[in-house]
Amino acid sequence: MLLALPAPWLVRYLLPSAKGVSPALNVPYSPDTLHAIARGGGRGRRVGMAGAVAWVAWVLLCVAAARPQQLGEPVQPPQAGRDLMLALDLSGSMNQPDMALGNRPVDRLTAATAVLNDFLERREGDRVGLIVFGRRAYVLTPLTLDRDTVRAQLDDAVVGLAGQETAIGDAIGLAVKRLRSQPPGQRVLILLTDGVNTAGVLMPDKAAQLARDNGVRVHTVAFGGDGTMSVFGFQLPMPGGGDDIDEGTLRAIAEATGGRFFRARDTGELAGIYGEIDRLEPVERPGEAVRPKIERYAWPLAVAWLLALLAMVRPPRLRAKGGVA
Repeated sequence: MLLALPAPWLVRYLLPSAKGVSPALNVPYSPDTLHAIARGGGRGRRVGMAGAVAWVAWVLLCVAAARPQQLGEPVQPPQAGRDLMLALDLSGSMNQPDMALGNRPVDRLTAATAVLNDFLERREGDRVGLIVFGRRAYVLTPLTLDRDTVRAQLDDAVVGLAGQETAIGDAIGLAVKRLRSQPPGQRVLILLTDGVNTAGVLMPDKAAQLARDNGVRVHTVAFGGDGTMSVFGFQLPMPGGGDDIDEGTLRAIAEATGGRFFRARDTGELAGIYGEIDRLEPVERPGEAVRPKIERYAWPLAVAWLLALLAMVRPPRLRAKGGVA
């Protein structure tokens, strides 16, 4: 397009002239009058100005047609992560205060929530959903990139919200239902419980087969202390403490689905487990930064149009000495 800049000059000087052609317009002026008009200073200046404007407009149109572009600020492509469901046990045993957080005793749910919040903070790029289960399993948050919503729902969860018993199989089955429509290879369930399957219609082994058949990896976390609490440096047994955890079933679920089984007896071990899951299920790093191209053709095009409008508003007038116009 820039090579077209001299096109008007080439058309004017290289094409043959129209010699010998009869006049297209007869004017009632004598040759002397026309000669005087042609030599008129005012007309010459106006014709010269009009020619300059036409040349500038042509140059601007050629520049606009060449599509000038400017590189914008570098932009990082979004991270690509997993479709990740979290299944959290809210059965009655999660109320046991046999955990410590910041050197103060807390119940199991409070400790698990704190560690899960930290885990979610690092999962940028994942679509995360939250399932809670007790006697039944419920979806609190569907798969979403909005991790703040997941954290808010997690903080609002209370023991007994889904019942006092533990439906591990139903929780896995519900997670599979939510994940199986997602792209294969990225379907992950992290299930945290402190008990034994005591409720629900789907047995854990059948749920594990369902997860395996649908390509869902299940990482199981058995979470809970030994049923004691520290009082002035002494470990004292707790009423109703020492709940059994079905580690065998949780390990079998993980192995059947290609996941891992973990055992956490305190918040430190639980945090280490979620760090290990970060390594097992990494979020893909963003690609190389790119700089978007910003189109700038509008500026020369706008100026060319402005010059054309000015030429239409004030067309050149023929003037000559002696008042001939």
